[in-house]
Amino acid sequence: MTNGPEGLRCMLMRGGTSKGAYFLAEDLPAEGEARDALLLRVMGSPDPRQIDGLGGAHPLTSKVAVVSASGDPAADVDYLFLQVGVERPEVSDRQNCGNLLAGVGPFAVERGLVAADGPETSVRIRMRNTGDLATATFATTDGRVAYDGPAEISGVPGTAAPVVIEFQQSDRPLLPTGRVRDDLGGTPVTCVDNGMPTVLIAASALDVKGYEDPAELEKDQRLAERLHEIRLTAGELMGLGDVGGTTVPKLSLLAPPAHGGAVMTRTFIPVRCHTSIGVLGAAGVAAGLRLRGGVGEGVAQLPNDGRRLRIEHPTGFLDVESDVDDGTADAAPVARRTAVVRTARKIFDGTVFPRPA
Repeated sequence: MTNGPEGLRCMLMRGGTSKGAYFLAEDLPAEGEARDALLLRVMGSPDPRQIDGLGGAHPLTSKVAVVSASGDPAADVDYLFLQVGVERPEVSDRQNCGNLLAGVGPFAVERGLVAADGPETSVRIRMRNTGDLATATFATTDGRVAYDGPAEISGVPGTAAPVVIEFQQSDRPLLPTGRVRDDLGGTPVTCVDNGMPTVLIAASALDVKGYEDPAELEKDQRLAERLHEIRLTAGELMGLGDVGGTTVPKLSLLAPPAHGGAVMTRTFIPVRCHTSIGVLGAAGVAAGLRLRGGVGEGVAQLPNDGRRLRIEHPTGFLDVESDVDDGTADAAPVARRTAVVRTARKIFDGTVFPRPA
């Protein structure tokens, strides 16, 4: 740590439809219990209000990004995402976050890890949670990040400068179970991993419409119990082991689009229903819809031309550029290209004072 025992350097940023605390790795204790205990105190956990910390009383606002210069020649910086529990004293690195990823490039420029390069700067990012690579491209002016711009994303008020994120093809199989469709206790699912382990389920298969308000779905105890069963079984099939204490895989319910997009979604993370959809979760949905024989057939309405899919969610939509090779008898399906447009904004930069140990 470089800031002494009383406070540490921190930048609070909105990344996509999430908000999180961004730190340089050198400003935190080495990985382990000391780091996690400190971050719980920073975010004000465990407490349903997180009143004594930076957290916003919801998983989407109880997030941390840890950034450092990368030793990988294919990347400029490393990004470790940590999900901090709200009501439970947990810090998990078992998943990635594509929304906070939108702020990693600007943060790297802000902290001097990467120099701004003309009117547009690209930062190559290695996501330590998964080992995947992405490139974030955003506007810069006079060596500084330009946050103001015309881009509008659903679920975020106002506009900001666009951050274009392009994901490199992963070495992990797109279909972790090896099948485009699995039957889990009578419920057909498609298990995909396009940056985030995700289980796709037709909402009708669980006797819900898929257009309900997230709070209404969260109150459905029967649905919660069935989703829990599906998640545990899918986790084993996807090679994730016992996922009872983790936040992956995510579960996305699919319904026909309501606003001219490709599909309507309701995503569970894993118990709370997302008020929008995560970037990597949307990437998984988009790839899954491209697969012949998946559960999206007969539900989604795919465009006749172009590779952009509009994924609808409770507060709007997320557009995903998606190109999938369906595979052959001798080769598994592969996601050839995935790209999204997000925005990010610096909210404050300064010193955070954690709750005393």
